[in-house]
Parts: sequence; C-alpha cells; structure tokens
Amino acid sequence: MTNNLPLEKKRISIITKRKKLTGDELQLYSLCAIPMLLVFVFNYLPMGGIIIAFKNYKFDKGIFGSEWVGFRNMEFFLKSNEFAKLVRNTLGLNALFIIVGIVAAMAVAILLFRLKSRLSTKIFQTTLITPNFLSWVIVSYMAYALLNPSYGVLNSILKFVGLQGIDWYNTPGAWPFILTLAGVWKCVGMDSVIYYAALMGIDSTLFEAADIDGASNWQKFCNIIIPSLTPLLSILTIMKIGGIFYSDFGMFYQLTRDVGSLYNATDVVDTYVFRTMRVIGNMGMGSAIGLLQSIVGITLVLTTNWVSKKIDSEIGLF
Repeated sequence: MTNNLPLEKKRISIITKRKKLTGDELQLYSLCAIPMLLVFVFNYLPMGGIIIAFKNYKFDKGIFGSEWVGFRNMEFFLKSNEFAKLVRNTLGLNALFIIVGIVAAMAVAILLFRLKSRLSTKIFQTTLITPNFLSWVIVSYMAYALLNPSYGVLNSILKFVGLQGIDWYNTPGAWPFILTLAGVWKCVGMDSVIYYAALMGIDSTLFEAADIDGASNWQKFCNIIIPSLTPLLSILTIMKIGGIFYSDFGMFYQLTRDVGSLYNATDVVDTYVFRTMRVIGNMGMGSAIGLLQSIVGITLVLTTNWVSKKIDSEIGLF
C-alpha cells in the first residue's frame, strides 16, 4: 500500500497540471474576449443602475447620495391614468407584430426556398433585406410622402378615382395596420434569412421520397417543412415574446410623428417614458419602468418556455 503512494501522487500531479494552450485555442479565446468584454460592459455593469429605480435621483447628489423612495416611482406609473391604455397598446401591437412578422418571414423563406434559380434567390434576398438598413427617420419621411393629407400619394390616388382623401394623421384606427405593414416591410427580409437557412439544412432525400410517393406541395409543407422549422420557430417566438413589453421607439415616435391625436392607438410604454422624462426629467421613474419591463420580459420567457416544453419536450429555449 505504501509503495503505491508515490505513483498515485505522480498521477494526481499529472492530471492537475495546467494544460498549455495551443495556438488555435489562444486564437479562439482572443476572439471571444472582445465580445465577452462588450457584454460585460454594456449588459452587466449597467445593472448597478437599477438602484436608481428606488431613489429620487438628483444629479448633484449622485446615485448613492440621492434619497430612497422605495417603490414610489413604480407606483407613479402603475397608478397613472394612462397605464391601462399603455399596456393595451404595447402588448396588443407587439403581439400583432410578432404573429404577422413570423408568418410573413416564414412565407418569404419558403418562397425563396422553392426558387430554382440561385441568381433570382440572391436578387430577391438582397431586395428584401435592404429596408432593414434604413433608419426609422428615413422611413417616416417615406411614409409621410405617402400619407400626407394634402399631397400624399395615397390621397392623390383616392382623389383621382373620385374618392375623398383621408387625414391619416387624425385617424387612429388605421395606425395598427400601418405600423404592422411598415414593420413587416422593414424586417421581413432579415428575419426570413434565419428560416431560409433552416430550410436549406433539410435533408433533400425527404423531398425526393415525398415526390416518389406522389405527395403534393401542401403535404410536403405540412409533413416536412413545418416539422423542420418547429424547433427554430419556438426559440425565436420565445425570444420575441420576452421583448413584448418593449417597443421599437423609433417606429412609434418617428413614424407617427408624435401626433397627439394618435396617442390612443399608438402610445406605448417607451414613448410615454420619453415624454415624461422630457417634461419632468425624473430619472428614477424611467429606471423603475425599465425594471418593470425587464421583470415582465423574463417572466414571459420562463412561462412561454415552460409551456412549450410541456407541449413538446424537444422544443424550447432551454
């Protein structure tokens, strides 16, 4: 027994000895270093600012010197007369964007997948992706050129065919559809790329076997394409639902031109916070609302993931 002790110690020293990194491993670690640093600096360090949500923040006193107010900042928002309208608009419009956006992106991806010409696929993809690189400021001017009450393209067409023009910026009921159409037009190209990549990964022998069995395009869609996209679809849907209480500020502020008559249909949490901050400059309230949005987001992600795992244990984010 005692004779084997030196041998055992030698084995332990060999196992615990630090492994020297190879050149390839050093390159991989160096590539990961910058993204990890950026995530730490921009995603984790700012978490310390959550404390502002519970303080009456004063610039001259700083974060730690400002007075504690507990949940008073959150109460201001939760008890606001605008709270019900903001929640309705934020959740309702974002849910509409998610549903229409996913359906449109999948449809575009499937249509591109069915194209036989590689050149045509590249042309259509490039054309559809281009709007994603336009800012909402530019898109807002394009929309104004279409919707201008006096000289807009749409009203000019309506008057040309003998119909009365519509004052779009005083018609709140039309804007859920306008915002949805603008959002899909701007993002469908980039979103469809992910689904298109998943379709390209499907084993071609499945389609060949379906052709031999005489399957129709609809049968291929239901039995091959949809099951292949389901895992990706569930992950992307869960991630989008996590941000359902957030809004694209540029879309809601720039596209609607911050017209007060549209607030009933287009005012969301982010635009309300911006206006409140601009008027009263309450940093604590803005932080409190951001914290509430984060809490709702993580709750929805966990709930949606749990439901998806109950439906099918093979799908889900984690």
